[in-house]
Amino acid sequence: MASSGKCLGKGSSPPGPVSNGRIRLYSMRFCPFAQRTRLVLHAKGVKHDTVNIHLKDKPDWFLKKNPFGLVPVLETPGGQVIYESPITCDYLDEVYPEKKLLPADPFAKAQQKMLLEHFSKVSPYFYRIPTMERNGEDTSKLEEELKEKLLNLNESLAGRKTKFFGGDSITMIDYMIWPWFERMETFGLKHCMDGAPDLKAWTERMLQDPTVKAIMFDTETHKAYYNSYKEGKPDYDYGL
Repeated sequence: MASSGKCLGKGSSPPGPVSNGRIRLYSMRFCPFAQRTRLVLHAKGVKHDTVNIHLKDKPDWFLKKNPFGLVPVLETPGGQVIYESPITCDYLDEVYPEKKLLPADPFAKAQQKMLLEHFSKVSPYFYRIPTMERNGEDTSKLEEELKEKLLNLNESLAGRKTKFFGGDSITMIDYMIWPWFERMETFGLKHCMDGAPDLKAWTERMLQDPTVKAIMFDTETHKAYYNSYKEGKPDYDYGL
């Protein structure tokens, strides 16, 4: 159910205007940051089109939309452009309020944003550890650090006594951190959750969510893409 459009690279023609009543997502099928926005779009039932970008050979027209050259990027029929994954997700929650993912209570909303800030210190480990392993370096210290950070997340969830990080139903924070847990086995880091039973139970609940099911790739597909990435020739169109 992931976007089936092949990626556009340098020299490609820019897509036309965004259709009225829709929004456009510039994405890459295997990017966890773009997956955040895809999850929110699906969960909220927002009518949208997806244009996938070749991140190693970016079109000039895309760099005019986002000078950082990163996905996700949203574009409206009026030509407004929004980028950076937390900003795109917050924007969607405000503009399409029918199914709110962020809590209305200011403190509860602040709690989610603080937790996301904590998670921003966790996600780099998913890249640093495999990179060091490929270089034949000792990763034991980093793995211990990751285990500690995941244990802190586990304690945060256990302290809430809820099924998800924002309550007993999925909210924004769950979708914001999920993409990295979907890739845990791909990165060879699943064992780092061994001491985090509540976090493990959360991942099992997330896997039952219709939106997660619709957007996710299976582990074998993730591994195939990741292997191409490690070789320096990422196959953004793998499986198409």
